[in-house]
Amino acid sequence: MSGHYNLVSWNVNGIRAALKKGFLALLLEQKFDNVCIQETKASPDKLPREAKNIPGYYNYFVSAEKKGYSGVGIFSKRKPLNVKNGMGIEKFDREGRFLRVDYEDFTLMNIYFPNGKASQERLDYKMAFYDAFFDYANALKAEGRKLVICGDVNTAHKEIDLAHPRENETISGFLPKERAWVDRFLDAGYIDTFRIFNSEGGNYSWWSVRTRARERNVGWRLDYFFVTENLRENVRSASIYSEITGSDHCPVGLELEFEG
Repeated sequence: MSGHYNLVSWNVNGIRAALKKGFLALLLEQKFDNVCIQETKASPDKLPREAKNIPGYYNYFVSAEKKGYSGVGIFSKRKPLNVKNGMGIEKFDREGRFLRVDYEDFTLMNIYFPNGKASQERLDYKMAFYDAFFDYANALKAEGRKLVICGDVNTAHKEIDLAHPRENETISGFLPKERAWVDRFLDAGYIDTFRIFNSEGGNYSWWSVRTRARERNVGWRLDYFFVTENLRENVRSASIYSEITGSDHCPVGLELEFEG
């Protein structure tokens, strides 16, 4: 196996809005090998033509049954060996949150994890989704697969991952049980790639638009690239592209290298 992969993950908060804000130009300028997007808010038949015809990229999308809601997509320079929409659990798959592509070198999963702020019901749904995904990923890992997992996880893991931890201890996104799930996930053999290279606070990927929080860098790190332990030696860099605008989230990146 050999090759270099430059991956990026971004909650675009609407693919049509993102295209108007220069998403296409960014894609072509940066020469990313894989672009994983979340919250497309568009069914495949409603996607703008320019999103489906980006030169040099294969594209794959999964959408929610509910219009204008959720949805994820992957743009890939390499044609995958296999593409899988959903985890095979109807109550989760109907929200269009999971897309998996298999390559020779690794399996990539692009996920828009649920937000639990709206109600206790949605928080319960979020935690159930977390547990279902945990089982799904562990089953693949048990087969010896090399996994790359990216997306909007909708939880800040540690106090350094948000600007105001004390004030948010009772808010979904920083609840003890949400953070404990991330601990359990990492303890099971997954790596938060950004923290391989950076152990400092002040690195965020989401900011509230209501309070002009981005200008003051009052944010949360909600977007991640995780890899299984058997990919650690292939990780070359992990980034947060906080300078890239166009959404209330910014992109996060991962570079992988496979030698022949």
